[in-house]
Amino acid sequence: MPSTNRPSFPPVRACLFDMDGLLINTEDLYTECANAVLQRHGRPPMPWSVKAQLMGVPGGSNSDAFHAWAQLPISRDQYRAEQAAEQRRRFPACAPLPGAQKLLHDLRSADAGVVHMALATSSERRNYELKTSRADTRALLETIPLRHHVLGDDPRVRAGRGKPAPDIYLLALESLNAALPAGARPIAPQECLVFEDSVLGVEAGRRAGMRAVWVPHPGLAAEYRGREREVLAGRIGLLSIGDEDQLGELDDGWAEQLESLEDFPYERYGIVIP
Repeated sequence: MPSTNRPSFPPVRACLFDMDGLLINTEDLYTECANAVLQRHGRPPMPWSVKAQLMGVPGGSNSDAFHAWAQLPISRDQYRAEQAAEQRRRFPACAPLPGAQKLLHDLRSADAGVVHMALATSSERRNYELKTSRADTRALLETIPLRHHVLGDDPRVRAGRGKPAPDIYLLALESLNAALPAGARPIAPQECLVFEDSVLGVEAGRRAGMRAVWVPHPGLAAEYRGREREVLAGRIGLLSIGDEDQLGELDDGWAEQLESLEDFPYERYGIVIP
């Protein structure tokens, strides 16, 4: 849902991507992993009303919110171990989501390559390797140069400064600027477009001073129906980290919601595809 109050922006020079649930289908796989453990211990499947509270939250899958709902007859450590085993079994089946391959291919060829790309994911290296086991999934992610991949356990991201803090996106931008040719004008935050599926990820992009595109899973979109304007402004407040001056304003035109990555509106962002 594009804003009706769209200010004038410079053309996008950099696209910064989340990974899970945005480029690859891990959100459904995360749900399958949790449900397998829940079923094993006689508990019902996790509803979206619970999952929506966990997406993008550090440690959310083993958090107080999850266990308060789940009421599992096992310890958190056992749940973590069983969940990790399910992830090792299922994550190698990760596949690209609709539109992801075409979008990254188009951006790589855009106007003689003037649109730069980076990955900014909360996934740690171990899970990243599992999720990119399939050849087509790895090829998709490697469309973005590996030197511009910032993972959740990157030592340059300070502890406790994952999303919704802006650090991971600012670090991704720093990596792009460091690779520009000598004398090239640095890419400014307002020349960046963040692609996210999670509410916390949109907030992180907004806090970084960047434009954002929110592409939520249909289940998540349903949970936030009627609150889309708050999501796009970064003002849902799932995690309080202060610095509220970094947040956007309702209908400020810095973010929009799309149903999928298919048929991305390049022209709206000043991106020219040959």
